Amino acid sequence: MDFVLSGAAACGACLFTNPLEVVKTRMQLQGELKAPGSYQVHYRNVFHAFYTIGRVDGLAGLQKGLVPGLLYQFCMNGFRLGSFAIIESAGYIHSEDGRVIPGKSIAAGAIAGVIGAVMGSPVYLGMVHALVRIKKQHGILGLWRGSSAAVPRVTVGSATQLYSFTAAKEFVRDLQIFPSESWLVALTAGMVSSVVVVVAMTPFDVVSTRLYNQPVDSRGQGLLYRGFVDCFMKTVRKESMLGLYKGIGASYFRLGPHTILSLLFWNELRKFYCQHRLHS
Repeated sequence: MDFVLSGAAACGACLFTNPLEVVKTRMQLQGELKAPGSYQVHYRNVFHAFYTIGRVDGLAGLQKGLVPGLLYQFCMNGFRLGSFAIIESAGYIHSEDGRVIPGKSIAAGAIAGVIGAVMGSPVYLGMVHALVRIKKQHGILGLWRGSSAAVPRVTVGSATQLYSFTAAKEFVRDLQIFPSESWLVALTAGMVSSVVVVVAMTPFDVVSTRLYNQPVDSRGQGLLYRGFVDCFMKTVRKESMLGLYKGIGASYFRLGPHTILSLLFWNELRKFYCQHRLHS
Protein backbone atom coordinates (compact mmCIF):
# COMPACT_ATOMS: atom_id res chain seq x y z
CA MET A 1 0.00 0.00 0.00
CA ASP A 2 2.93 2.37 0.63
CA PHE A 3 3.97 1.98 -3.00
CA VAL A 4 0.42 2.51 -4.31
CA LEU A 5 -0.21 5.61 -2.19
CA SER A 6 3.16 7.05 -3.18
CA GLY A 7 2.54 6.45 -6.88
CA ALA A 8 -0.96 7.95 -6.67
CA ALA A 9 0.40 11.08 -4.95
CA ALA A 10 3.04 11.56 -7.66
CA CYS A 11 0.45 11.09 -10.43
CA GLY A 12 -1.80 13.70 -8.84
CA ALA A 13 1.08 16.18 -8.87
CA CYS A 14 2.01 15.25 -12.46
CA LEU A 15 -1.41 16.27 -13.78
CA PHE A 16 -0.69 19.84 -12.72
CA THR A 17 3.03 20.01 -13.52
CA ASN A 18 3.44 18.16 -16.84
CA PRO A 19 3.27 21.40 -18.91
CA LEU A 20 6.13 22.71 -16.78
CA GLU A 21 8.13 19.56 -17.57
CA VAL A 22 7.64 20.21 -21.29
CA VAL A 23 8.88 23.80 -20.92
CA LYS A 24 11.83 22.76 -18.73
CA THR A 25 13.00 20.09 -21.19
CA ARG A 26 12.79 22.44 -24.19
CA MET A 27 14.82 25.11 -22.37
CA GLN A 28 17.49 22.65 -21.19
CA LEU A 29 18.07 21.36 -24.73
CA GLN A 30 18.26 24.88 -26.16
CA GLY A 31 21.79 25.74 -27.35
CA GLU A 32 23.18 22.32 -26.47
CA LEU A 33 27.02 22.33 -26.66
CA LYS A 34 27.06 25.82 -28.17
CA ALA A 35 28.84 28.77 -26.65
CA PRO A 36 26.59 31.47 -25.12
CA GLY A 37 25.53 33.98 -27.76
CA SER A 38 26.32 31.68 -30.71
CA TYR A 39 22.84 30.22 -31.22
CA GLN A 40 19.31 31.41 -31.80
CA VAL A 41 17.34 31.74 -28.57
CA HIS A 42 13.85 30.34 -29.10
CA TYR A 43 12.79 30.65 -25.46
CA ARG A 44 13.90 33.77 -23.57
CA ASN A 45 12.37 32.72 -20.25
CA VAL A 46 9.77 30.40 -18.78
CA PHE A 47 6.81 32.58 -19.69
CA HIS A 48 8.05 33.14 -23.24
CA ALA A 49 8.56 29.38 -23.60
CA PHE A 50 4.96 28.76 -22.46
CA TYR A 51 3.69 31.29 -24.97
CA THR A 52 5.85 30.01 -27.85
CA ILE A 53 5.03 26.33 -27.33
CA GLY A 54 1.32 27.12 -26.94
CA ARG A 55 1.32 29.27 -30.09
CA VAL A 56 3.31 26.83 -32.25
CA ASP A 57 2.14 23.45 -30.93
CA GLY A 58 -1.22 24.43 -29.45
CA LEU A 59 -2.37 23.89 -25.90
CA ALA A 60 -2.07 20.13 -26.38
CA GLY A 61 1.65 20.67 -26.95
CA LEU A 62 1.99 21.69 -23.31
CA GLN A 63 0.62 18.30 -22.23
CA LYS A 64 2.81 16.22 -24.52
CA GLY A 65 3.94 13.03 -22.86
CA LEU A 66 1.29 13.16 -20.13
CA VAL A 67 0.46 9.43 -20.24
CA PRO A 68 4.09 8.21 -20.11
CA GLY A 69 4.70 10.94 -17.55
CA LEU A 70 1.98 9.53 -15.31
CA LEU A 71 3.32 6.01 -15.78
CA TYR A 72 6.86 7.16 -14.97
CA GLN A 73 5.74 9.06 -11.87
CA PHE A 74 3.71 6.11 -10.59
CA CYS A 75 6.62 3.74 -11.15
CA MET A 76 9.60 5.89 -10.10
CA ASN A 77 8.05 7.79 -7.21
CA GLY A 78 5.93 4.82 -6.20
CA PHE A 79 9.12 2.88 -5.53
CA ARG A 80 11.08 5.90 -4.25
CA LEU A 81 8.57 7.35 -1.79
CA GLY A 82 7.23 3.90 -0.95
CA SER A 83 10.72 2.67 -0.02
CA PHE A 84 11.32 5.73 2.13
CA ALA A 85 7.93 5.28 3.82
CA ILE A 86 8.81 1.70 4.72
CA ILE A 87 12.20 2.76 6.12
CA GLU A 88 10.56 5.60 8.06
CA SER A 89 7.79 3.37 9.43
CA ALA A 90 10.41 0.92 10.67
CA GLY A 91 11.85 3.70 12.83
CA TYR A 92 15.29 3.87 11.23
CA ILE A 93 15.40 7.65 10.65
CA HIS A 94 14.14 8.77 14.07
CA SER A 95 15.80 8.73 17.46
CA GLU A 96 14.13 7.24 20.53
CA ASP A 97 12.50 10.60 21.33
CA GLY A 98 11.08 10.84 17.80
CA ARG A 99 13.51 13.43 16.39
CA VAL A 100 14.80 13.15 12.83
CA ILE A 101 18.38 11.84 12.56
CA PRO A 102 19.96 13.85 9.68
CA GLY A 103 22.53 11.27 8.55
CA LYS A 104 20.11 8.36 8.54
CA SER A 105 17.37 10.43 6.89
CA ILE A 106 19.71 11.54 4.09
CA ALA A 107 20.95 7.96 3.60
CA ALA A 108 17.39 6.62 3.52
CA GLY A 109 16.41 9.23 0.94
CA ALA A 110 19.46 8.38 -1.17
CA ILE A 111 18.73 4.64 -1.05
CA ALA A 112 15.10 5.29 -1.97
CA GLY A 113 16.32 7.46 -4.84
CA VAL A 114 18.52 4.71 -6.25
CA ILE A 115 15.62 2.25 -6.11
CA GLY A 116 13.27 4.71 -7.80
CA ALA A 117 15.77 5.67 -10.51
CA VAL A 118 16.60 2.08 -11.44
CA MET A 119 12.95 0.99 -11.51
CA GLY A 120 11.78 4.09 -13.37
CA SER A 121 14.54 4.41 -15.98
CA PRO A 122 13.02 2.11 -18.64
CA VAL A 123 9.66 3.85 -18.35
CA TYR A 124 11.37 7.23 -18.77
CA LEU A 125 12.35 6.22 -22.31
CA GLY A 126 8.76 5.81 -23.47
CA MET A 127 5.62 3.71 -23.61
CA VAL A 128 5.24 0.04 -24.61
CA HIS A 129 5.78 0.39 -28.36
CA ALA A 130 8.88 2.52 -27.79
CA LEU A 131 10.22 0.05 -25.22
CA VAL A 132 9.77 -2.83 -27.67
CA ARG A 133 11.56 -0.91 -30.43
CA ILE A 134 14.43 0.09 -28.14
CA LYS A 135 14.86 -3.50 -26.93
CA LYS A 136 14.84 -4.81 -30.53
CA GLN A 137 17.42 -2.26 -31.74
CA HIS A 138 19.70 -1.95 -28.73
CA GLY A 139 19.01 -5.00 -26.57
CA ILE A 140 17.62 -5.23 -23.05
CA LEU A 141 20.35 -2.91 -21.68
CA GLY A 142 19.17 -0.23 -24.07
CA LEU A 143 16.18 0.23 -21.77
CA TRP A 144 18.58 1.67 -19.20
CA ARG A 145 20.31 4.12 -21.58
CA GLY A 146 20.89 7.31 -19.64
CA SER A 147 20.46 5.68 -16.25
CA SER A 148 24.08 6.61 -15.43
CA ALA A 149 22.74 10.16 -15.12
CA ALA A 150 19.33 9.26 -13.70
CA VAL A 151 20.73 7.35 -10.72
CA PRO A 152 22.97 10.15 -9.35
CA ARG A 153 20.32 12.73 -10.24
CA VAL A 154 17.50 11.00 -8.41
CA THR A 155 19.78 9.88 -5.56
CA VAL A 156 20.89 13.46 -4.82
CA GLY A 157 17.39 14.84 -5.36
CA SER A 158 15.75 12.17 -3.22
CA ALA A 159 18.22 12.57 -0.36
CA THR A 160 17.87 16.37 -0.26
CA GLN A 161 14.12 16.33 -0.83
CA LEU A 162 13.12 13.74 1.73
CA TYR A 163 15.54 14.92 4.41
CA SER A 164 14.59 18.59 4.00
CA PHE A 165 10.88 17.63 4.02
CA THR A 166 11.06 15.54 7.20
CA ALA A 167 13.31 18.06 8.94
CA ALA A 168 11.11 21.00 7.87
CA LYS A 169 7.97 19.22 9.11
CA GLU A 170 9.62 18.71 12.49
CA PHE A 171 10.75 22.36 12.60
CA VAL A 172 7.29 23.70 11.67
CA ARG A 173 5.65 21.50 14.30
CA ASP A 174 8.12 22.80 16.90
CA LEU A 175 7.13 26.38 16.04
CA GLN A 176 3.47 25.45 16.70
CA ILE A 177 2.25 27.83 13.99
CA PHE A 178 -0.30 25.23 12.87
CA PRO A 179 -1.89 22.25 14.62
CA SER A 180 0.61 19.39 14.52
CA GLU A 181 -1.54 17.24 12.20
CA SER A 182 -2.68 20.07 9.92
CA TRP A 183 -2.09 19.71 6.18
CA LEU A 184 -0.49 23.15 6.35
CA VAL A 185 2.51 21.58 8.10
CA ALA A 186 3.17 19.33 5.11
CA LEU A 187 2.48 22.18 2.69
CA THR A 188 5.01 24.48 4.39
CA ALA A 189 7.61 21.71 4.61
CA GLY A 190 7.08 20.93 0.93
CA MET A 191 7.70 24.57 0.04
CA VAL A 192 11.01 24.53 1.91
CA SER A 193 11.98 21.23 0.31
CA SER A 194 11.13 22.51 -3.18
CA VAL A 195 13.82 25.21 -3.02
CA VAL A 196 16.48 22.84 -1.65
CA VAL A 197 15.82 20.12 -4.19
CA VAL A 198 15.88 22.42 -7.24
CA VAL A 199 19.27 23.89 -6.29
CA ALA A 200 20.68 20.40 -5.73
CA MET A 201 19.11 18.69 -8.75
CA THR A 202 19.30 21.15 -11.63
CA PRO A 203 22.87 20.30 -12.76
CA PHE A 204 22.01 16.59 -12.66
CA ASP A 205 18.72 17.28 -14.41
CA VAL A 206 20.44 19.12 -17.28
CA VAL A 207 22.93 16.28 -17.75
CA SER A 208 20.22 13.62 -17.51
CA THR A 209 18.01 15.40 -20.05
CA ARG A 210 20.88 15.67 -22.51
CA LEU A 211 21.98 12.05 -22.12
CA TYR A 212 18.45 10.73 -22.64
CA ASN A 213 17.84 12.98 -25.68
CA GLN A 214 21.17 12.59 -27.49
CA PRO A 215 21.24 10.67 -30.80
CA VAL A 216 22.74 7.18 -30.75
CA ASP A 217 24.55 4.99 -33.26
CA SER A 218 23.51 1.52 -34.43
CA ARG A 219 25.00 -0.01 -31.27
CA GLY A 220 23.04 2.30 -29.01
CA GLN A 221 26.11 4.35 -28.06
CA GLY A 222 25.61 8.08 -27.57
CA LEU A 223 27.00 10.30 -30.35
CA LEU A 224 27.53 13.38 -28.17
CA TYR A 225 28.45 12.06 -24.74
CA ARG A 226 30.14 8.92 -23.42
CA GLY A 227 28.41 9.13 -20.05
CA PHE A 228 27.51 11.32 -17.10
CA VAL A 229 31.00 12.71 -16.41
CA ASP A 230 31.71 13.37 -20.10
CA CYS A 231 28.41 15.25 -20.49
CA PHE A 232 29.09 17.23 -17.32
CA MET A 233 32.60 18.24 -18.42
CA LYS A 234 31.62 19.09 -22.00
CA THR A 235 28.75 21.25 -20.79
CA VAL A 236 31.03 23.17 -18.42
CA ARG A 237 33.76 23.62 -21.07
CA LYS A 238 31.39 24.79 -23.81
CA GLU A 239 28.77 26.66 -21.78
CA SER A 240 30.52 27.41 -18.45
CA MET A 241 29.13 26.42 -15.04
CA LEU A 242 25.99 28.40 -15.86
CA GLY A 243 25.24 25.78 -18.51
CA LEU A 244 24.53 23.31 -15.70
CA TYR A 245 21.87 25.68 -14.39
CA LYS A 246 20.31 26.34 -17.78
CA GLY A 247 16.56 26.48 -17.38
CA ILE A 248 16.71 26.70 -13.57
CA GLY A 249 13.69 29.01 -13.63
CA ALA A 250 11.77 26.41 -15.60
CA SER A 251 13.20 23.72 -13.31
CA TYR A 252 11.74 25.42 -10.26
CA PHE A 253 8.41 26.10 -11.97
CA ARG A 254 8.22 22.38 -12.65
CA LEU A 255 10.09 20.73 -9.76
CA GLY A 256 8.91 23.25 -7.17
CA PRO A 257 5.15 22.72 -7.57
CA HIS A 258 5.68 19.01 -8.23
CA THR A 259 7.69 18.64 -5.02
CA ILE A 260 5.13 20.60 -3.00
CA LEU A 261 2.10 18.77 -4.43
CA SER A 262 3.55 15.26 -4.44
CA LEU A 263 4.83 15.55 -0.84
CA LEU A 264 1.55 17.11 0.31
CA PHE A 265 -0.56 14.43 -1.40
CA TRP A 266 1.82 11.70 -0.17
CA ASN A 267 1.66 12.92 3.42
CA GLU A 268 -2.13 13.32 3.42
CA LEU A 269 -2.85 10.00 1.66
CA ARG A 270 -0.67 8.13 4.15
CA LYS A 271 -2.35 9.94 7.04
CA PHE A 272 -5.83 9.19 5.65
CA TYR A 273 -4.97 5.53 5.09
CA CYS A 274 -3.58 5.13 8.62
CA GLN A 275 -6.68 6.76 10.13
CA HIS A 276 -9.01 4.61 8.00
CA ARG A 277 -7.15 1.43 8.95
CA LEU A 278 -7.38 2.31 12.66
CA HIS A 279 -11.14 2.85 12.45
CA SER A 280 -11.88 -0.22 10.32
